[in-house]
Amino acid sequence: MISAGDFRNGVTFEMDGNVVQVIEFQHVKPGKGAAFVRTKIKNVMTGSVVETSFNPTAKFPTAYVERKDMQYSYYDGDLYHFMDMETYEDLPVNESVLSDSFKFVKEEMVCKILSYKGKVFGVEPPNFVELVVTQTDPGFKGDTATNATKPATVETGAEVRVPLFIDEGEKIQIDTRTGEYMARA
Repeated sequence: MISAGDFRNGVTFEMDGNVVQVIEFQHVKPGKGAAFVRTKIKNVMTGSVVETSFNPTAKFPTAYVERKDMQYSYYDGDLYHFMDMETYEDLPVNESVLSDSFKFVKEEMVCKILSYKGKVFGVEPPNFVELVVTQTDPGFKGDTATNATKPATVETGAEVRVPLFIDEGEKIQIDTRTGEYMARA
């Protein structure tokens, strides 16, 4: 059990049958009346964010979210399959669980599988990936306005904005959290 007075960023607990995570918290002691804890909490299953106030003595059951490294194996048309690298077990995951940043993941990359009581609710790709540019227009000499970029398609099919000097066949590093080009690999 955890009391609202002990909330910190990143703490997960159960509330009304849902697993929520504290994003922001603030202990408030008004001049008149009782103290309270103002929080911004995120439902880890649905991703919705809500601002709520709690009495500091309110108690909630602690929720332990399991984060496990698993290797992305393949997509069979319906499910994405991940392999536990210790037991070699196959874990099929529905597409609705995947985030938008999963478009940068190719087969054999290691991702974090987030689950609560055996139910998978999220897949976190690696923060940085190295992918080969499969299609992009050539950059023209004299086309050098400050920070000029062009669209490029990488080997997973995702589109990224890259500087004009990047050509097809080059390996680039991408930040999956923002979907931005970082550097040549």
